[in-house]
Amino acid sequence: MTQGVLPFKYEQEKTHSGMTALAGLPVYLDLAEVIGLSKSIQKHLKIRENSQGWTDSQMVLSLVLLNLAGGDCVDDLKILEADEGFCKILRQSEMHGLRRKVRRAMEQRWRKEKKRSVPSPSAAFRYLSKFHDPEQEKIREQAKVKAFIPGFNEHLKGLVKINKDMCAGLNAVNPIRTATLDMDATLVESDKRNALYCYKGFKSYQPLNTWWHEQGVILHTEFRDGNVPAGYGQLRVFKKALDCLPDNVETVKLRSDTAGYQHDLLKYCETGGNERFGRIEFAIGCDVTRAFKIAAAQVPDSEWQPIYKDQGGKRMKTGSQWAEVCFVPNELCHSKNAPVYRYLAKRQILEEQDCPPNMEAVELSLPFPTMKMVEKRYKVFGIVTNIGYEDMNGEDLIHWLHERCGKSEEVHAVMKDDLAGGKLPSSDFGVNAAWWWIMILSLNLNVMMKKLALDPSMEATRMKRVRFSIINIPGRLINRSRNLILRLSKGHPSYGLLLEARRRIAMFKGVWEPSG
Repeated sequence: MTQGVLPFKYEQEKTHSGMTALAGLPVYLDLAEVIGLSKSIQKHLKIRENSQGWTDSQMVLSLVLLNLAGGDCVDDLKILEADEGFCKILRQSEMHGLRRKVRRAMEQRWRKEKKRSVPSPSAAFRYLSKFHDPEQEKIREQAKVKAFIPGFNEHLKGLVKINKDMCAGLNAVNPIRTATLDMDATLVESDKRNALYCYKGFKSYQPLNTWWHEQGVILHTEFRDGNVPAGYGQLRVFKKALDCLPDNVETVKLRSDTAGYQHDLLKYCETGGNERFGRIEFAIGCDVTRAFKIAAAQVPDSEWQPIYKDQGGKRMKTGSQWAEVCFVPNELCHSKNAPVYRYLAKRQILEEQDCPPNMEAVELSLPFPTMKMVEKRYKVFGIVTNIGYEDMNGEDLIHWLHERCGKSEEVHAVMKDDLAGGKLPSSDFGVNAAWWWIMILSLNLNVMMKKLALDPSMEATRMKRVRFSIINIPGRLINRSRNLILRLSKGHPSYGLLLEARRRIAMFKGVWEPSG
């Protein structure tokens, strides 16, 4: 009897077959073992330390694997559990290398025989609830009309330390002495009851992320409500991000959009407020105020220089121009010891169809500031920096600042679309913060996989491609002579990729250990 229109039907296996649809996911278990991810979790999270059942490592690692496999909600743990072949590898991997005494202790955590390989959705929800602080929630409820950021409890701080260990491990194997940090917030739309409205008029949360450009990882993130401005407390967050940098980093640079135009942040960087890194070079978008427009309008037309871009090996004009601007903001006018910054303006002429007759009346509704110069109207943007003229000319500085617009913003799409950051599980702030942080661990683990284990051609690929070619491939698990063999179909193009990835990962064993 047919089940549908075409001549095929579905049946379940009558016995355990060892089949898996995630034949490439165990390679991430290899990487997690080599970088000591489980050890780091056990060191920094103590939620399940003296409890029965699932350990902290099993809980967090299951949610990391869920992100990598493509699950975007806690209920998707059921699908992960249903993958018989992968679950058997996961069980064997948990016991690998443990002494007999530790194995017995693991088995004694269960009153009855352990039947599951990953936690149930209800167990995962109970675990995530430990990251929520009811006392901070009371303050948050009272401060709904104001910007308020709940403090992290000890468990959330543990996730920060785990991510710090991962970044340190990556920089131990692939050492980079300079860290260019891109700070940017992203809106995560949510229909949760306790979510607050953002400046765009919908309910959301707005995490502030610090992206390490050279390594391509998220160094730090602070989960926030949607009504918290992106620039709120940015200096405090920047200091926390600096604390997360590995010991072998020597130089730091900062890039940000106009949300980072906070004079306490600029002064901290220019005056060497950080004892470890000293003076920090920065390029940040500045507010185009009326005073800035006046200063830019006073620049002679002959001093505006074209901005080029490389296209097909040739330098092509972009239609935009830049100029140095003599400008001192009001905040610095009243102090003799105030730092002196370098200001640049970038302008782009508006076409006639973009300039209605009543341009002055509609200007406030435009997503960019405009100004009128010599009977022409321009889009105008401002940049502030402490990088000197002799170190970087204006055009190079603008291109350097614009690099963040590509990669650091692309990673926001990866968080929300490719991983589970776009679908928050709860109305409780702390639960969502933990979910967001675990997603960050997943993102960084995947970055490490692409940088350290996969072919260099895959370093820039998105998760969709990684899942299709590496993770979500079919296989059959076979027991033979106390060994597990994961067999792929004959001639599968991913076979060689997986073998080479495992070989490269094995080379890093013992290179680093998580911090205490």
